[in-house]
Amino acid sequence: MSKLTDLLRQVERKDPQLAADLDREYKALSSRRAFGLNFERHHPESIEIPGRKVRKGEKVRILPPRSSLKATDKTLWVVECIERVDGGHVAHLTEHDAHNPETRIVNVDDLVVVAVFRDFIYPGLASIGKVERSEGKPFHTFIKGENFHVLESLTYTHMGKIDVIYIDPPYNTGAKDWKYNNDYVEGDDLYRHSRWLAFMERRLLIAKELMNPEDSTLIVTIDEKEYLRLGLLLEQIFPEARIQMVSSVINPAGSTRTGAFARTDEYVFFVLIGDARPTPAALSDEWRLNPSDKRTTKMLWAMLKRNGTGNKRADRPSMFYPIFVSTDGQRIVSVGDSLSLETSRNSIHPPEGTVACFPINSDGSEGRWQIGQDNLREIIAEGFVRIGRPNEHGFTLSYLKAGEQRKVRQGIYEITGRRNDGSVISETSVQEFIPGTAWRVPSHDSSRHGSNLLKALMPDRKFPFPKSLYAVEDALRFFVQDKPNATVLDFFAGSGTTAHAVMRLNRQDGGRRQCISITNNEVAAEEQKELRKAGLRPGDPEWEQRGICDYITKPRIEAAITGSTSLGTPIKGDYRFVDEFPMSKGIDENAQFFALTYETRTQVSHHKAFRQIAPLLWLRAGAYGACIETEPESGWKLAEVYGVLVDLDTSTAFVEAVKAASGIGMAYIVTDDERRFQAVSRRLPEGVEAVRLYESYLRNFQFRNGV
Repeated sequence: MSKLTDLLRQVERKDPQLAADLDREYKALSSRRAFGLNFERHHPESIEIPGRKVRKGEKVRILPPRSSLKATDKTLWVVECIERVDGGHVAHLTEHDAHNPETRIVNVDDLVVVAVFRDFIYPGLASIGKVERSEGKPFHTFIKGENFHVLESLTYTHMGKIDVIYIDPPYNTGAKDWKYNNDYVEGDDLYRHSRWLAFMERRLLIAKELMNPEDSTLIVTIDEKEYLRLGLLLEQIFPEARIQMVSSVINPAGSTRTGAFARTDEYVFFVLIGDARPTPAALSDEWRLNPSDKRTTKMLWAMLKRNGTGNKRADRPSMFYPIFVSTDGQRIVSVGDSLSLETSRNSIHPPEGTVACFPINSDGSEGRWQIGQDNLREIIAEGFVRIGRPNEHGFTLSYLKAGEQRKVRQGIYEITGRRNDGSVISETSVQEFIPGTAWRVPSHDSSRHGSNLLKALMPDRKFPFPKSLYAVEDALRFFVQDKPNATVLDFFAGSGTTAHAVMRLNRQDGGRRQCISITNNEVAAEEQKELRKAGLRPGDPEWEQRGICDYITKPRIEAAITGSTSLGTPIKGDYRFVDEFPMSKGIDENAQFFALTYETRTQVSHHKAFRQIAPLLWLRAGAYGACIETEPESGWKLAEVYGVLVDLDTSTAFVEAVKAASGIGMAYIVTDDERRFQAVSRRLPEGVEAVRLYESYLRNFQFRNGV
């Protein structure tokens, strides 16, 4: 290996880029495991970006002539220059990464820009529509674009913020209905498993960065083609997680296969990170494999001190504060302020007649509470905090989590009294339980509650193999019913079932959960042929309007919210099972639709791309209320939950406006001067996060795509 390292240094003196590429491949090979899942990771992915302006230095492919059914030549070319000729433009091309590169002169209209997954990207978003039906609620977000690039965009807006990811990735069967529906590689490709694994690994590695490390869940559905490899891949990417696999019947009639058993089920992997765990749900007897199983549950009290990952004081300093309990353990007297990391808990002197309770771990180290002081004070008043036995650090304390609190407020738990400490008492037993790993539930039938439901929403359109709406809803419920403000992500969104399920869950309990859905705009393979015969190409409006996002995902969500079909008529039929109501009533939710754009570093650094970056700022601030779409002429502007300051000479007015407003949680400050940024930041109210533009954006995307 040392000899290879010496050779790489020699190459670097003559060709730094070649040396960097060789070093990346060397590291990939040297990191291969002696045991476990090994596959080829070096095959680079690329994506064509129809409609993107061709610029000097871009990588491109040459499109086949219009009306031709030939596939696009995969040769990559680099644009050396563009010149105007006879009223049009031609590009001078050089073959990319060739030993003896060819050159071509091609009409710009016959080129398509290509993004290779190790290139730099500077993403933006362009609004392509929205539907609003619930003032005061956040928006569900739908992004049309290559999912790898959109996931990288979310590293700027949602790093560590995602509560649940639900994905239905391509099953790698070789079918050609949609690009992400089983056709990533050809069915007869000898390396199809390696390529599929590399395809999945790249996306899952970024998804892991987006997940809340303290408490989040990844849900992945798959069939028998790749479930073994997927299981190994998940174990390697999430070694610290707890992983379970469920068998779920989605086609009771069975999918006939010659010389084999008819397939009736698929597999669902649940990857539980940190404190994540399924919570008992009110389920019908159909979930019980054993009819004599009559499990019920009672009110569940959880420990107020955090256990598991992220349980150190340093992990969340604001969650380390004293709770003053009377020395007889009969009542909580007050809740103190958070202590800075430099402040010793021994410096706190409890009021007379009280004991200061701190979150101290079993090994004696300082821990943290589960919730903040304001929330704690509110639930103490409602009787949702209980004092337990005394210990060497005061008393043990427990509380009711959000889901249990909801059941008290809704009267599911009948309150029969209160303890001396004010905590509620209930002996009610409810038919809630966590099911086993074999699901045989009629509502999960993908034909009756997937295909037929889509037909009701969009009578003039078809989509192959949609999930049952209720199957997705049930899988999510176990992990978000106690999280009314959860953020859910689906980066293989397809027809939009996950977002639809989240909207229904919100309707059932008044939640404000958000779903971020990512899908490309591929056209079905057979329809591509007809469009090509008509002389159309990707990027043409007539082509794009038949893509999965524009033709299926967007109109499905619009129909679900408004209650009107894609034809503009009231939807016929009712939702069923947990929440039954006419589909024509719609659902009181909001949705914003975007298309991914690709900006240049120069545009961003010279403050020429604010309009494209603005939706990312809105997303990072919570996707709530209005988006500040242009640089404010007055030098600053506030929306409902965030503000933008572009002229630091107006910072005093900006800071005063932030202080006077309620609900502002984030302030974007445009400046190249770190000292001036810090000066403004220090004047902002506590709890307002200051973000420097465009430094934070550019720094976030200073990496090469791919692995």
